[in-house]
Amino acid sequence: MEENSRTSFFITTPIYYVNDIPHIGHAYTTIIADAISRFKKLAGYDVFFLTGTDEHGQKVEKAAQEKGMNPIQLADNVVVRFKKLWDALDIAFDSFIRTTQPFHEQGVQKIFQKLKDKGDIYKGIYEGWYCVSDETFLSEDVPLEDGGHKICADCGKKANVVSEECYFFKLSAYEKPLIDFYQKNPTFVRPKSRMNEVVSFVRQGLKDLSITRTTVKWGISLPDDSAHTIYVWFDALHNYLTGIGYDRDPQLFDKYWPATLHLIGKDILRHHAVFWPAFLIAAGFPLPKTVYAHGWWLKDETKMSKSKGNVLDPWTILNVFGPDPLRYFLLREIPIGLDGNFSHEGFIHRVNSDLANDLGNLAQRLLTMIHNYFGGQINTPGEETDKDKKLRLSFDTLKEKVGHHFEDYAINKALEEIWVYINAVNKYLADNEPWKLSKDDSQRARLGRILYQAACALRGICYLLYPVLPESSQKMWQLLGEKKPLEEELYSELAFFNLKRDQKIHKPKPLFPRVDLKDFLKEEESMDIITFDDFKRMDFRVGEIIEAERVEGTDKLVKMQVNIGKETRQMIAGIADKYAPEELMGKKVVVIVNLKTAVIRGIESQGMLLAAEVGGKAIIPVFTEDVPAGAKVR
Repeated sequence: MEENSRTSFFITTPIYYVNDIPHIGHAYTTIIADAISRFKKLAGYDVFFLTGTDEHGQKVEKAAQEKGMNPIQLADNVVVRFKKLWDALDIAFDSFIRTTQPFHEQGVQKIFQKLKDKGDIYKGIYEGWYCVSDETFLSEDVPLEDGGHKICADCGKKANVVSEECYFFKLSAYEKPLIDFYQKNPTFVRPKSRMNEVVSFVRQGLKDLSITRTTVKWGISLPDDSAHTIYVWFDALHNYLTGIGYDRDPQLFDKYWPATLHLIGKDILRHHAVFWPAFLIAAGFPLPKTVYAHGWWLKDETKMSKSKGNVLDPWTILNVFGPDPLRYFLLREIPIGLDGNFSHEGFIHRVNSDLANDLGNLAQRLLTMIHNYFGGQINTPGEETDKDKKLRLSFDTLKEKVGHHFEDYAINKALEEIWVYINAVNKYLADNEPWKLSKDDSQRARLGRILYQAACALRGICYLLYPVLPESSQKMWQLLGEKKPLEEELYSELAFFNLKRDQKIHKPKPLFPRVDLKDFLKEEESMDIITFDDFKRMDFRVGEIIEAERVEGTDKLVKMQVNIGKETRQMIAGIADKYAPEELMGKKVVVIVNLKTAVIRGIESQGMLLAAEVGGKAIIPVFTEDVPAGAKVR
């Protein structure tokens, strides 16, 4: 594969909604992007990897209201969680964009005004079935259900009829330009089956698209018509421009735009493959090269979703295994365009079979033998035989195949090829039996050649695995005595004999300990993982504190009378070191009211306040909106 040092490569993930905490679906997209980004950097490309958060719109506004927060407070809290997860997963993004950043808002307003001045945006009245959950209008061919309502096919929730003044984008005018573009660029949407869906949708005819709201206040307002906020999808899609310097850094923008690869989930394909290119054509921007729609991770053959209560928290696995096993499983198990069914059994099998047995054991026993038989340093290996040469030439073939698969975004195929080679190296050692040769001094040169050859193979393996297993590959790289960072060796320079003969090999450490499924599930249970049904059993209410006083003889306890709507409850909370009783009067807080009564210092506590612990002190979330005492909190 040719070095491509002057070619830019701009890769993006979708920007993720901040109405909920990150889950395995978010992790999957971002891990794919990270692996491709890392490979492209090894291959000599000038890479820019953009990810971020989508922080405007009705969904965020509603989620914040339910939590008694301002939308920006909710966004700030969730952004921290995303960044913390990306750090734990070894995600090496180049920039993280938030749609609440001023430069983004200004860029979107500028593009909106440009299209309006051009005549591609006009004011009108829209009426249609609108899904709040997905923040999108349903097509007119969605049938009415019994009861006279429509159901959103993506999330399964009821849609509502919305009628309001709005601005429209002339999407209908771009039907032919889009079809012409698809025909000239058949790989614009991948996989091919998704491209067929997009072309079929556009050929059925496009209608003008409503792109502002008057009923949603949390969004980017129009400078010349402040009653309107820009529709969240028009807002969000333009992050790919503003995040790469549009309207603020022309040099950066010209260097990386158009995007090389937009990675998305298949549920947002229409927005990225129809609306987005239409917006770009209208505004005069070059179009992205590829929109790749990956599949969903299913649980029990059902799409994971917050509403179904079946989302998987990546931290459940990360806290036990670290990042690489999860990265490997998600990228190895299925091709990017297909759906996959997540099971703990399948995950543990991959960890034990592929990582612990095949790769981990190879590194452990090979490095142990080099250390035991040669003091960690092979100075004079014997001549290369035909069997040794075959191992070397097989690696050259592997390097070409892996490079081709990564260029085609077929990461699972690249991993399959690498594992075929790992098994070949294990067989090479088994066939040559170095442990027997070590007992014969006359075979020392031959022993040195076998172990050196296998070590060269291991070095190549850990280099090829680096985009998927960055942490483990770096550890193996260092155990092999490499002092130059792995990332500094270009893919074009990778060769089998790049391992120096006299290089000092370090004592091995276990990379992937075997894990028993029962032990893992016990560990998971110890994390107090609950189901959505368990959560629904808890009764959270808005409580208004109407009386508060310190509990005598204590430093932290406060006794309160809390109005929960139909009754007043007495509660005890350890918050006196943070709040004086008079500060608490009139505050509306979140309380759990179906908790078993407790007796604290001889005083009954008939419920519990929710609070965050920061620096050893309890911080109470307080409703700033005028919500009634006793209102349900979900």
